[in-house]
Parts: sequence; C-alpha cells; structure tokens
Amino acid sequence: MGTSDLDRQIAQLRKCELIKESEVRELCNKAREILIEEANVQRVDAPVTICGDIHGQFYDLMELFSVGHDCPDTNYLFMGDFVDRGFYSVETFLLLLALKVRYPDRITLIRGNHESRQITQVYGFYDECLRKYGSVNVWRYCCEIFDYLALAALVDDRILCVHGGLSPSITTLDQIRTIDRKQEVPHDGAMCDLLWSDPEEIDGWGVSPRGAGYLFGGDVVAAFLHANNLELIARAHQLVMEGYKHMFKDTVVTVWSAPNYCYRCGNVAAILELDDKLNRNFVIFHPASQDARGIPAKKATPDYFL
Repeated sequence: MGTSDLDRQIAQLRKCELIKESEVRELCNKAREILIEEANVQRVDAPVTICGDIHGQFYDLMELFSVGHDCPDTNYLFMGDFVDRGFYSVETFLLLLALKVRYPDRITLIRGNHESRQITQVYGFYDECLRKYGSVNVWRYCCEIFDYLALAALVDDRILCVHGGLSPSITTLDQIRTIDRKQEVPHDGAMCDLLWSDPEEIDGWGVSPRGAGYLFGGDVVAAFLHANNLELIARAHQLVMEGYKHMFKDTVVTVWSAPNYCYRCGNVAAILELDDKLNRNFVIFHPASQDARGIPAKKATPDYFL
C-alpha cells in the first residue's frame, strides 16, 4: 500500500465514505506491523493533544480536528473507545487507523474497554460492520487490531494516559509493561482494570458499579504517582458534562471528547493540549452543526419536501 493509496483512503474516510473491504484488510495488516512494535506503555513526546472517548461520533471527530487542527499538524493521543453507540464507528475507527499508518509518530491510539469483541457485539460496532459491509470480516479485522493497541501512554515520563484507571494489582509502570496485551480484554485482572476502573471520592479501593475494574481513591493515586515519579493521570471512560474534570487536587483529569453523547446527553466535549513544557490547555467544543452532518435520514426525504 503506497502513500498515494493511503492519502486517497484518508480523503475518502474524511468525507465519511467507506473504503473497500480489501482495503480495510490491507490497512489492518499495515497497522498491525506498526502497533506490534509499540510498548504496552507507549512513550509520547510533548507537545501533544489528548482526547477522550469518541464512540463513533464521526462528525464530532471532524469538529475535534477543526478546533485542535488536523493530524499531522498536531500530535494526537486518543485514549480509546473509538467505536460503539455512535452512527459511524466504522468510518471513525478506520480514519484514525489510516492516520496512524500514514503518520505513525504523530498519532497514538490506546485501547478502551469498547475495543473488545464482546462489548462491540452488544453496543453497535458489530452490527454496523455487518450492515455496511454485508459480512463480519471488517469487524474481525478491526478486533484483531484492538488486540495490538497499547494499554497506556506516557507523556515525557510525567503524565500517564490510560482509558479507565488504576488496578490494585499494579503499583509500578513496569508491571503494566509486562502484561501480555495481545488478547481479548479479560474479565478481571490488571489489563481489565486499566480499561474499566474509575476514580471516586473514597479511601483505597471500592467495588465498581460497572461490574469490571475498581473504584480508586485519591490516596491510591498519590501513592501511585509518588512511586512512579509522575505528576498526573489523564483518563477518559466517564461522561463529563463540562468536557473535562479534575479530581484529587489536580492529580487526575478525565477528558471526554464526544459532545452531546449518544446524540442526547447535552454535554460539551474537550481535548487537552499539552505544550512542550506540559502546560495544560483545555479546548471545549460543541457538536458539529446539523448541516455538517450527513444524517442518513436526510437522503430518505423526497425532493419535493426540500
């Protein structure tokens, strides 16, 4: 696959147009070659823009690129949950994957709890692949790529980015580095916790209402940051109405990048820009305007109503 092929596919996907199944297979093969070289805790240099859940909201991802500037002009780090719930999980994930293959050093994708065979069969991605491609092959190719995504990223050795949060079985970054990540997300254990856990105003560890992962308190975060010489944990995974939320004296920040989540929650979204000195700037953005969205229903309107 040459650069010109890739550029054409990126241009097509940017218009929310599907690429061929054979092209998806080839794209996933290329992506696997790149991702297999990445570490469980992938090192990323600042400046970088950190993004939370996207959930198949393609036109809102376009809005994100419009306020944060296009890749490769901006370095991006996406903290998982690319698929499920939105209308355009296929186009969203394939565009991010194509950008990864085209600009491997400019975009980092880590795994969310929805990058899983089991979850995508319940929350929409599986059905969408079947509907748009007429077979489950594209879903299979994408799920294989999910298994290769890094579990966390480390910005300038100071900021840990992870989809969910911490785990009672992990006290050091080296313990994350030794996990065998190339598998379906397990139901429990360290890898599961990184993708499923949530911060909560408690002491120590608590039972998660999600049925996977744990709740963890500020004391847990303080101990983890101290042991690993870190200053911040950036994570996604939880809807935040204001787009971002600090906890535990600014040692944890949740970033949420799907505005008007599920097309009905009414929330704004945010991205976190880190400059080369790790100064933080949050950029708030709103859903893409109605006329920017290729709403499928519009095409079903007879001409005489227009």
